[in-house]
This record gives sequence, C-alpha cells and structure tokens, in this order.
Amino acid sequence: MDMTPAPAPRPTIVRNLAIGVLMLGVDPRRLAQLRFLPRYWRERRAFVAAGGKVTHHFPILADYADQAGAAKGHYFHQDLLVASFIHASAPRRHVDVGSRVDGFVAHVAAFRPIEVMDVRALDDTGHANIRFLKRDLMDRAPDMDGMADSVSCLHAIEHFGLGRYADPVNPSGHMEGFRNIWRMVAPGGRLYMGFPIGRANEVHFNAHRVFHPRDIFTWANDLGPENLERFDYVDDAGKLHCNVDLLAGDIAVVYGCGIYTFRRPG
Repeated sequence: MDMTPAPAPRPTIVRNLAIGVLMLGVDPRRLAQLRFLPRYWRERRAFVAAGGKVTHHFPILADYADQAGAAKGHYFHQDLLVASFIHASAPRRHVDVGSRVDGFVAHVAAFRPIEVMDVRALDDTGHANIRFLKRDLMDRAPDMDGMADSVSCLHAIEHFGLGRYADPVNPSGHMEGFRNIWRMVAPGGRLYMGFPIGRANEVHFNAHRVFHPRDIFTWANDLGPENLERFDYVDDAGKLHCNVDLLAGDIAVVYGCGIYTFRRPG
C-alpha cells in the first residue's frame, strides 16, 4: 500500500477568517453563549426576590446547555485508553514525553510511578509517583537508549520544532524527536504515540502539525507497519474507534487523533 501522504488541501477563506478572529482574542463560539444572558438576569432577580444576597457578578453562561461532563474528544479517549494499556501490561519502568500532566500523567500516577520528560520546567507536583526531568528530546542522548520497557508521547510530537513551547525551531523536529523517543524503548518494549491525524500532512504554525495517519512509518528507518501492535483513533465527532486496521484503507478524518501502540522487536 502507498504510504505517501496526499498533498495538503488549501485552507479555506472561512478558516483563515476564523483564525484571524481568534488571534484578536475573540472566540465566535463564546459569543453564541450571550443568548443565555437574559436567563441569567431573570434568575438573578428571582434569587434576590427570594431573599438571596448577591455579593459578586460572575456569569457562567455555557453551562446552561452543557452535558454533565465531556466524555469525548482527543484527550478524554487517548489519555484514558493508554493509561488502561499501561495498567494491563504492568511494565517495569514507564517514561512519558510531553503528555498532559493533569490528564494522562495523573491517570497513570494514580496506580504506579511515572517518569515525565518535557522541554519546559515543571514545579513539584507533590505526588511521589510523578518524577520529572527537563529534557529536549530533539537532542540525541545515547545514555537514554533502551532506558524503559514502556514509553509514551501523547499529543506532544506535533509541537516539536515549532517554537510554541520555547523549543528550538526545526522543520524536522517531529522526526528527530520521534527517532530519539523510539530509541528509548528497550527490546520487547512498547511505545504509545498519540497525535492529530487528517487527510494530509499540514503545519498550522505555530500551534501544531497534523499528519496523514500512515506518515509515521516514514519517520524512522527501523520502524514499519510490522511494529504496529494496534491502532485506535478518535474521529472528528470525538468518538473513539478501537483496534482499527490502519493499512486496510483511509481514515476519514479532518482533525482526528491517532493512537498508536508500537512494539520493539526482541
């Protein structure tokens, strides 16, 4: 099967306008919440009429229409799914690179130690199961080769080399970072990767990259489809699709999240 990603589609005028508005600090989605403002004032008057005392105005308008919680989307499914994989496999040592501390890292730290690496600093979390090391994974570090039988990097590799997190600008940063992370996995160990996937490779500077789902097989010479133990993904609606055959056909998403489990031989 051809692993070459299709050319990236040109951005639409509407999308460019939306990005421009966001850069000015205006989120059109939040403007829609203003329709609940009359309800806020009605309920405030009713509260005062019933004997309540209002000391501060702090209107939260979005919750009128929200569900009980957000049980969908990239981070919800990715963080929970990979944490469950690690719980089931019970590795000797697990090292994470750049994943969300108040999501995935917290999930794993609830039942086992986890070592976290990031290009940014991290204050003491106060939890003994979380150990931190500041490290730029775009730099080759031979002393880290084969260091752990379980490694994760969730929704982080797409940022490498874009400068968003004060990291050095490097157009190939994601590939250099991936090769170094892949080297960290001991023989027989697993690597869990998660990042945005779409119809083609895109660079949304300086926010993130989006990758064709099979582009990852071009990032390292010693990695191919034979190393892929399983593939899961989150679609554009935020729904999780489990254990999908990545090579069987195209994954129909514009901005989804691919969740890859790789196994190093040995």
